[in-house]
Amino acid sequence: MGNFLKAQQITDKVYWVGAIDWNVRNFHGYQTGRGSTYNAFLIMDEKITLIDAVKKPFLGELMERISSVVDPAKIDYIVSNHAEMDHSGALPEVVKLVSPEKVFASPMGEKALRAHFGDFFPISKVVTGDKISLGQSTLTFVETKLLHWPDSMFSYLDTDKMLFSQDAFGMHLAGSNRFAEEYDLSLLEHEAKKYFGNILFHLAGRISELLNKLPDLHLDIRCIAPDHGPIYRRPEEIQWILNLYTQLAAEKTPGKALVFYSTMWESTAKMAGAIADGIRDSGIEVEVASLAVNERSAIVTKVVDSGLVVAGAPTMNNQMYPAMADVLTYLKGLRPKNRLAAAFGSYGWSGEAVKLMNQDLAAAGFALVDEGLTCKYVPDQTMLEQCFEYGKKLAGALKEKRKDEK
Repeated sequence: MGNFLKAQQITDKVYWVGAIDWNVRNFHGYQTGRGSTYNAFLIMDEKITLIDAVKKPFLGELMERISSVVDPAKIDYIVSNHAEMDHSGALPEVVKLVSPEKVFASPMGEKALRAHFGDFFPISKVVTGDKISLGQSTLTFVETKLLHWPDSMFSYLDTDKMLFSQDAFGMHLAGSNRFAEEYDLSLLEHEAKKYFGNILFHLAGRISELLNKLPDLHLDIRCIAPDHGPIYRRPEEIQWILNLYTQLAAEKTPGKALVFYSTMWESTAKMAGAIADGIRDSGIEVEVASLAVNERSAIVTKVVDSGLVVAGAPTMNNQMYPAMADVLTYLKGLRPKNRLAAAFGSYGWSGEAVKLMNQDLAAAGFALVDEGLTCKYVPDQTMLEQCFEYGKKLAGALKEKRKDEK
């Protein structure tokens, strides 16, 4: 019986042998509405080398794609750029099936793989600047600690000028197409920003450092192959993703505003609409998002483009509404920088929500404009006018902040 799942040739020596996960919709709390890919790559040289594995349920898919190019038993080396389970889950089984000469990982990668799987195979540790010969070509390793795990590293193939960038420059996007130029750029930008916001927001400073150091490594990069999403092989797409990461990692205050809210009996929703109108009337582009239809990762994706974040929730049981608490807890871990924030909400008799939201927004790294705005029970016309003026005040604060940064 032949192989129905085929590898796809990427360069002269490199084949894509990964897996497409069309149906994954939740990636540790990050909603992946377009599925994902687990990219793995086979280098055909004197030392046949597999770059990364796949999530454990996709072992069969990986092995069948490899078999369409070469007998898996002929693989000499395996490189683990990142030990997270979506890339290493199938690794012990791959090692058993392949019996490679060596498995390579960073020092922290070796520790992580041992913690996950025990002593399943001797692991050769590599650090930044280390090289291994594959015959005609050479692999060079670059540690990228905490981008986004302590073990993370890049591998660079000199003959094909190809950077295997593990999770960096990736996105969760299942598709039949392997290359970035085969997708609409607006789709790629949305998914890249979503990935950056939900995975890498809190690592922006480290990303800037790495991007600044890349020229010093003297790597002639003509192809970027991340572990998720499409591969960048044309100069314009490579420059586009590098520029996008440079822009996002710099964390200059964006010019848009986001008003997101929970509501029980529509009082907070009415406040949200009036505040947004005040922001819009001041010439600032604003988006309004109800948490009834926008989960945490969708909100974070909107925060990426927002220099002003306005959170609204009613008080329930002396606390903020639970959907808002969920989003703010998530944001506290991601810690976006250089953004303003404010809180608002309605209440019946106690009114703690705004104070609690302020505390969480500050803990997430936002600069609070003021103490926030509250409304008892249902907002009347006077209150809605106050909300409108509050929106104008917040828009003015954003304009001033952006002016000061120029």
